[in-house]
Amino acid sequence: MTVWYSPYAFALLLPLAAVAFWIWYARRKRTATVQFSHLAGFLKVHRGYRAQLSWAPVIIKVLALILAVFALARPQKADTKIKRSVEGIDIVIVFDISDSMLIEDMEPENRLESAKQTISNFIKARVSDRIGLVVFAGESYTRVPMTLDYPLLQRSVADIQPARNIKMGTAIGVGLANGVARLKDSTAKSRIIIFMTDGENNTGTIDPETALEIAKGYGIKIYSIGVGVDGDAQLPVVVEDVFGRKVKRYRPIHSSVNDQLLGKFAGDTGGKYWRATTGNALQNIFKEIDSLEKTNIETSQLTRYAELFPPYLKWSVILYIIAVFMGATVLRKGP
Repeated sequence: MTVWYSPYAFALLLPLAAVAFWIWYARRKRTATVQFSHLAGFLKVHRGYRAQLSWAPVIIKVLALILAVFALARPQKADTKIKRSVEGIDIVIVFDISDSMLIEDMEPENRLESAKQTISNFIKARVSDRIGLVVFAGESYTRVPMTLDYPLLQRSVADIQPARNIKMGTAIGVGLANGVARLKDSTAKSRIIIFMTDGENNTGTIDPETALEIAKGYGIKIYSIGVGVDGDAQLPVVVEDVFGRKVKRYRPIHSSVNDQLLGKFAGDTGGKYWRATTGNALQNIFKEIDSLEKTNIETSQLTRYAELFPPYLKWSVILYIIAVFMGATVLRKGP
């Protein structure tokens, strides 16, 4: 990109144009005239090349001065390099997929779909952070290991369904321990777990307190979220009727979140605990997490300038010398 170091130099073009006009006007008034009764004979006479080129030295001098003004404005080529230093965050989302997540008390459909939509929006907002996805019910498994492949994460989130091929129940300790295992070897300055569940620990080979101690030992921060409303609810169940058609029915279920345990997860690791009873509340919680855990991006800019005025100055001098030489030799005006 070309920039001008002293653009105010272009203001000199105005007086230069005024002087050029004054020279032209004054020279025209000084032109000698002779009166003749008939001009037919003179019109046939060729003026000669010296007469036709008599203005050339002046025009060339003006052009030389214009180039000198451009040289004074100091054109430069700017080469800008931007260096970005990104210090990313390693995040593991640990997500309860037990059947109770199908309870239809959160928009747009149920707890599961509300959480999936919120997680997807959260992933879209992150920059240069590695994110992993762990799910659990009575057992736990890693759906996506730590990655920067956000499209892969988005597809995996969209495909999450309630637990069908793993043990039923809510193994909070196992889910948390699996999330910690994904982060224990991370070298990121900030390592966090976003833990989401709508139930209480009722199964699993690792108790929640043990998993919490492991997380504290590795310096992992936990943001915990309790999902849904406590109390009696209706759990949708899809069954086949006598004609083989799939029909959705409901069975009563009691749903409750262990606020004390999830609060301890957050409090003991420097995180925070929230309770989300609506889809909008869940979205706002993830927005708050996004604001609390910002990726550190440092930008430094280096600009190098290459001077471009020498060619303008060189041709200005050359043209002016040519104009002076022409005026003193081939186009010299004598008495």
